[in-house]
Amino acid sequence: MDRARAGRRVLMVERDKIGGTCINVACIPTKALVESARTLRLTRRAAEMGVAVEGEPTVALDLLRRHKETVVAGMVDAHRDMFAESGMDFVLGTARFLAERTVAIDVADGSRRFVSGVDVVINTGTSPAVPDIAGLDAAEAWTSETILQLERIPESLLIIGGGYIGCEFASMFATFGTAVTIVHGGAQLLPREDPDVAETVAGALRSQGVEVRLGSRAASVDRPIPGGRIIVAMADGSAVEGSDLLVATGRAPVTAELGLDSAGVEVTEAGFVEVDDHLRTTAPHTWAAGDVTGGMQFTHLSWHDFRVIRENLSGGDAATTDRLVPYTVFTTPELARVGLTETEARARGHRVRVATLATAAIPRAKTARDTVGTWKAVVDGDTDLILGAALFGRDSGEVVTALQMAMLGGLRYQQVRDAVITHPTMGEGLNLLFDALGGDDG
Repeated sequence: MDRARAGRRVLMVERDKIGGTCINVACIPTKALVESARTLRLTRRAAEMGVAVEGEPTVALDLLRRHKETVVAGMVDAHRDMFAESGMDFVLGTARFLAERTVAIDVADGSRRFVSGVDVVINTGTSPAVPDIAGLDAAEAWTSETILQLERIPESLLIIGGGYIGCEFASMFATFGTAVTIVHGGAQLLPREDPDVAETVAGALRSQGVEVRLGSRAASVDRPIPGGRIIVAMADGSAVEGSDLLVATGRAPVTAELGLDSAGVEVTEAGFVEVDDHLRTTAPHTWAAGDVTGGMQFTHLSWHDFRVIRENLSGGDAATTDRLVPYTVFTTPELARVGLTETEARARGHRVRVATLATAAIPRAKTARDTVGTWKAVVDGDTDLILGAALFGRDSGEVVTALQMAMLGGLRYQQVRDAVITHPTMGEGLNLLFDALGGDDG
């Protein structure tokens, strides 16, 4: 859009999701539903806060669906308007490379166009990855996208996969009243996290009624009666059963039908587009951004990719090296992360100091009667610089930005510890967290 506004000729092709995956079938609809779940949880606790509510609050499926759909529709409409306002040529259809920087477009209206450009950006994203498990195709399992259609609130939900997607849906549906079981082949949930952090999250999920089964992979899936209960047989010989099944085993690149060979664009063994640290592909004047490049799959990282490519298209030298990328897992409470884990810091040879704080020690958490969680920070013992943090608790996704700014600014932990932070806020917990490292004035 920026280049179109500047008077350049720009064409964008989108198959079916105006605004992209995030707005339509990922971040935005899921977080809208997370907020619904949190509202339900808070309403159930109204008496603790001195508020009388008549009757038992429940989920109204039609209202829940309307909430999600109106949030999504509003953002889709906003993007459609922005595309039109920019002056670019926006085409609903499917493009395939015929040669370098040349595509054939099968337009949604049935027509066909052939277009060549000076520069091309590939930003086709990912779609849910479905593992090769016997019987899975016939079981009518949900993916992280199809479950958002909200056909029903399941009586019981089996989730294959204990990563970020699986944990978010587990927390959400447990609050909605579903009996949830997570099946995960690894030794811990959230494999990217430190074991102690992952276990804290698992403990919170268990307290919400989620059954967490670790260390055994799903071997087969069976739904003997169409529309009936689903049985997942495990590799260890056990089995779990539920009314519905969600497969949350990651996402795969949307590259198979792009004709990338014809464009001279190489992909990894997994199908992601090969890029360098300037987001250049192996073909001249052909760039790639976002999830399709195979990095961490976050919308905010895709936005930074856009900034890198925008500068480089104008002759700059922007790169993706040394990016400090925070993220949040929107369970309830949420897990916010930035920088290195303790495990990663030790592996890199840092002399590590670790600060921990129970969320219950933060005054704001006490006033909200929302004290579940633990904060953890990793500090370099030689330089006193903050290497990373994992904040599990109320509003952690908001607080982690302050730590990110401190790390970008090269602040020592003592400077954060001694900063004057508004009381009572969750951010004030940073004073308490780093105070746990002792009285060293640095």
